[in-house]
Amino acid sequence: ERHRFTDAESHIRGTTAASHESLGIMEELEHTCPHPRTTLTEPAIFANETSCDCRAPHEKLTIAQACKGTPVDRPVRVYADGIFDLFHSGHARALMQAKNLFPNTYLIVGVCSDELTHKYKGFTVMTEHERYEALRHCRYVDEVLRDAPWTLTPEFLEKHKIDFVAHDDIPYSSAGSEDVYKHIKEAGMFVPTQRTEGISTSDLITRIVRDYDVYARRNLQRGYTAKELNVSYINKQVFQERSGRMLSYALSPRESPSNSPPRELSPLRSPSPPSPPARWHNARPSPPTSPKGASASISSMSEGDEDEK
Repeated sequence: ERHRFTDAESHIRGTTAASHESLGIMEELEHTCPHPRTTLTEPAIFANETSCDCRAPHEKLTIAQACKGTPVDRPVRVYADGIFDLFHSGHARALMQAKNLFPNTYLIVGVCSDELTHKYKGFTVMTEHERYEALRHCRYVDEVLRDAPWTLTPEFLEKHKIDFVAHDDIPYSSAGSEDVYKHIKEAGMFVPTQRTEGISTSDLITRIVRDYDVYARRNLQRGYTAKELNVSYINKQVFQERSGRMLSYALSPRESPSNSPPRELSPLRSPSPPSPPARWHNARPSPPTSPKGASASISSMSEGDEDEK
């Protein structure tokens, strides 16, 4: 009788072990992909070496399947990359479009490093760390991938389990390729977004370069030194004199000519000879004294809107 109980116990233990083993296999097959953010009280996460440790088979989706919706535990992983220098509304709108491509989208944003950007595109205003943080605090972003590659390889897409890549449809010629997204488009993994007209990083830099005098005076008045602004002592004096004349004129009491007696202007309020308009609006900065400044000037004026990654 004792032997019979022992045999029964062994059978139960074997059955339980088999159940646990099969349960373990089922658990491994369950999707454990990160879910889209549901709260905006914290910034988006940074991607680790691999951003998705899910062991379940990551079946390939078509755009039609993704549009119909996927299970909660299987979000559609969309990747959008770029430089995102001077992060602006055009960037945000592109990411908003990428986030809303499908009902259950997990948006990963790749940001290229300074080294890679300076090599293939030109100098940036913001550092890579500033650009990373700007993207983390965009409400549409679920995850930020630092030091993103310039060209997306099949290995990279597989490693991060990327379903689709979102970018505007204009061919992006760079790094010896007529279109760095050509192979993505051919694989049926490309989903186009629309650019926002009237705003780009190049536009913003152009405004600053065009109105250089205005912004130089502005920052001198706010306490920045001539050295920090990379302007000579003579230019600093000119900027300050112009600012003083403008401020004096703005603060002087003025009455209408019809009811006020004529009075002699003091030397301080004497109007200065008018400057040629071209000098005011088209003033150019003095040549930069450092290679870094030179790279910035050349990059600022040579980058076109169509080349913004």
